[in-house]
Amino acid sequence: MARLEVNRSGEMDVFVRVVELGGFSPAARACGMTPSAVSKRIARLEARLGARLVNRSTRQLLLTPEGCAFYERATRILADLEEAERAAGRGELPVGRVRINTSASYANHVLAPLLPSFLALHPGVTLDIVQTDAVIDLLGERVDVAVRAGPLKSSSLVARKLGETPLIIVAAPAYLARCGEPRTIADLEQHNRLGFGYARAVDGWPLRENGETTVVPATGRVQASDGEGLRHMALAGVGLGRLSAFSVREDIAAGRLVPLLEHLDAADKEPFHAVYIGQGGALPSRIRVLLDFLAEYGRVC
Repeated sequence: MARLEVNRSGEMDVFVRVVELGGFSPAARACGMTPSAVSKRIARLEARLGARLVNRSTRQLLLTPEGCAFYERATRILADLEEAERAAGRGELPVGRVRINTSASYANHVLAPLLPSFLALHPGVTLDIVQTDAVIDLLGERVDVAVRAGPLKSSSLVARKLGETPLIIVAAPAYLARCGEPRTIADLEQHNRLGFGYARAVDGWPLRENGETTVVPATGRVQASDGEGLRHMALAGVGLGRLSAFSVREDIAAGRLVPLLEHLDAADKEPFHAVYIGQGGALPSRIRVLLDFLAEYGRVC
């Protein structure tokens, strides 16, 4: 009896299109098939796997937990297959989209000035940049590379260090003219200390006075979800901010912000890493060239 051949990549491609396009009919149009043919192919795939991947209704299509897991693996396999075909046909030229998650501070002050050079070096690569200071799930958000600040927690992620930067307390001249300049830790009690609206590894400002380190809470009247937002508030004279040195150096040089309490600096530094999901094999060239570029040119200090 002849064995029925299974086109696994074809089944995966149809399934991924059903998920991303939200139904059998749009997936059928994209694949040049009939909706019934798409439905039969998904049913055949579920039968072969012995698991239900989608729950169908008249209005929507919902993935089961097994469907979610299979979708993530299928997209990776298809991307790797596409990369392998391109590499074989074009001699390892990096081609395709790289989705990056990073803070607005890093994106504006470090990444953006580098983009013209990177894009000129790799004309086949496109970038999709999502800005947030919050730690996100790379797999769930389909992110290829995330630039993260602070100490790394142990995880399945692989990291490349991008340096570390001092943190500087700053304020606008207009704020200091209105509220005075703090010179001791006790003075900070009288000032609006701008803080982050989410938990951080060090939730406060470590300062060293008389040989002892005190963590001053950033519990002012205004909080924000990202460092760039806090920078703009500091520039507007809202209060004091403790920000990455690379993000405020130009403001300090131009006199828009004034560094404060430098004699009390605890000399702690915030590390930056480019993190990605370890796949147990060679990275697609589109991701590898970005990581190499950031490791060489995208370092903070």
